[in-house]
Amino acid sequence: VRLVESGGGLAQVGGSLRLSCAASGFSFSSSAMSWVRQAPGKQQEWIAALNSAGSPSYAPSVKGRFTISRDVNKNSLYLQLNNLRPEDTAIYYCSKGFSGTMGRGQGTQVTVSS
Repeated sequence: VRLVESGGGLAQVGGSLRLSCAASGFSFSSSAMSWVRQAPGKQQEWIAALNSAGSPSYAPSVKGRFTISRDVNKNSLYLQLNNLRPEDTAIYYCSKGFSGTMGRGQGTQVTVSS
């Protein structure tokens, strides 16, 4: 399993970013996938997932602001981040599986400044 995240950066409060995750080494189209994040000094937080059929689920903290999607032809997972808040600052990781516990990539840093 190899997961490579990209797309993070610095955003203003209320701004947007789009994260990408390139997946390889497993059957992406038949796998549930998830996004998790970890802020400094805090535990990992599950924020969104797609089940194997492609149906999304979200944590309450991001529901209505973030959108998870995938392109099975590109073996890629995405996370659209809208209406960003300072508390969204974290390293974001994609993970194989629904719960975010089946390994993750190197992560991409998202910093939201006010």
